[in-house]
Amino acid sequence: MLKIGVLGAGHLGKIHIKLLQEIEAFKVVGFYDPDDKNASKAEEKFAVKRYLDLEELIDACDVIDIVTATISHFECAQMALRKSKHIFIEKPMTSTLEEAYKLVELVKEAGVLAQVGHVERFNPAFLAVKDYPFNPMFIETHRLSQFNTRGTDVSVILDLMIHDIDIILKLVKTNVKNIYASGVPIISDSPDIANARIEFDNGCVANVTASRISVKNMRKTRIFQRDSYVSIDFLEKKTEIFKLYNEQPSNLNTFELDLGENKAKKYIHFDTPEIHPINAIKMELELFAASIIEQKEVEVSVLDGLKAMEVAYGVLDKIQRLNII
Repeated sequence: MLKIGVLGAGHLGKIHIKLLQEIEAFKVVGFYDPDDKNASKAEEKFAVKRYLDLEELIDACDVIDIVTATISHFECAQMALRKSKHIFIEKPMTSTLEEAYKLVELVKEAGVLAQVGHVERFNPAFLAVKDYPFNPMFIETHRLSQFNTRGTDVSVILDLMIHDIDIILKLVKTNVKNIYASGVPIISDSPDIANARIEFDNGCVANVTASRISVKNMRKTRIFQRDSYVSIDFLEKKTEIFKLYNEQPSNLNTFELDLGENKAKKYIHFDTPEIHPINAIKMELELFAASIIEQKEVEVSVLDGLKAMEVAYGVLDKIQRLNII
């Protein structure tokens, strides 16, 4: 059994503590949070020990789960890695790119496993098409959220858009060529709404919109490629696939597409893959435990986290330059 300690007992930290207690591979040793209000609620609700000394908790564990405010991610991770502890670290994995590069090196030096909490990788709607033969040429995403004070320590790009950036980078297997972006702060000191156009070397284009001042919540991704269109609703947990055929498949229900006189007919098959309800956060933590026990690659590496941050900061840089000009 892996002894794990949780750093941070805020909203998400409490969720992690609860789920870790349900995972057989983990034994929750305790948690650390300097906020007495957060700490007392966690102690009472989960009957788990509160450590007042961060280093003492790290020493008592095999694994450290970092669910603190983003600004403290690097400091916490550095302490754990220097003691050769495996780490799970929430996205964005650090508050600056410089820290992200350092963290990747620290993980290598420590010779331990580190996983980044890009939870949408484990969303049932995405898992339903995880093995689909994607070769996207255009991707459009909308991630809209009602205002919540949680997460405003970073821009909407690092708070929300980074989820979609990670998914896009998972689907598109070539390098980013160009980034164009705009965004404005409305309530906080950093952008609260932003749009980015990300162009890839293979010609794929992603149009990404994120807002944390919307009147309703939305988390949708639409993927277009030569022979199909896939719609993923991360919020409603629904996935749809429209696939184009030149000839009518004998084993599929399709409808005919008449393209006009003297043009060959096309056939479209509509499919809704089966969605298997799971708790995405619990799944990512379970898979992290399996990676440690079996000594295999983690599902979302620090290199994955770094790549998402590089694109996110590319978006931020474009917005900052635009606002300066």
